[in-house]
Amino acid sequence: MTLLHQAAQAIAQADAVVVAAGAGMGVDSGLPDFRGTEGFWRAYPALSAAGLRFEEVASPLTFQSDPTLAWGFYGHRLMLYRRTLPHAGFDILKKWMDRAHRPGIVFTSNVDGHFQAAGFDPRVVHECHGSIHRMQCTECATPPWSAHSLFPEIDEEQCRWVGPLPQCPSCGAMARPNLLMFWDGDWVSTPYDEQEEHVQQLLSEMKRPVCIELGAGTAIASVRSFTQGVVATHGGKLVRINVREQATDARLGIGIAMGALRALKGIDELL
Repeated sequence: MTLLHQAAQAIAQADAVVVAAGAGMGVDSGLPDFRGTEGFWRAYPALSAAGLRFEEVASPLTFQSDPTLAWGFYGHRLMLYRRTLPHAGFDILKKWMDRAHRPGIVFTSNVDGHFQAAGFDPRVVHECHGSIHRMQCTECATPPWSAHSLFPEIDEEQCRWVGPLPQCPSCGAMARPNLLMFWDGDWVSTPYDEQEEHVQQLLSEMKRPVCIELGAGTAIASVRSFTQGVVATHGGKLVRINVREQATDARLGIGIAMGALRALKGIDELL
């Protein structure tokens, strides 16, 4: 039996589908792969010329030291995520979740909002690193608010924000994206804590879930820690889909060395 057949069997026998997605999930939609410094620099030549690494730019410290650069980077990402359509694999996952006996859940470290854009019920999605589609104040305790009315103007050659910087509607101080950055002690996680509470309640009602992990590596282990915890606590099987880091303990499940879209299509054909 091939690995794809084993994955299809695990999905068919599960009472619920748990989806856990990292950055590799978005690559098939055309989003850049920031794996390693070279991947980040290919996506942002201006930051390559300045010798800046992803960790340096994606930090609250940059909003203090060079806010037009910080907002140039995040403003560009906001526009990119808005105009990029989620690939067909999202529809496949949603179909599997809808077919199962119990409601499924999504756990993702991605901040792009693509599960919601693909039609997933926002109540079953936990964005563990926040969302670029919300903002928070850098000074006051105003609750995070939607970024839907923010339309960035970016000098892409320099990766810099053009014009007045986004402001807090309450105090007028500079705003920032409501997502978890590197070395970030100021992230306001309240909206995502509420997501987590609802998702954990749904998870507690599952009997034998299948946990489908997509594009989640070991460098930032949020998603992997979650999937291993689900299998250890709730049983079921892990289906790990990852081009480079698919290795899986055979007692937990199987590892498939493919991109997300190719693997999901292959499994769906068997189902």
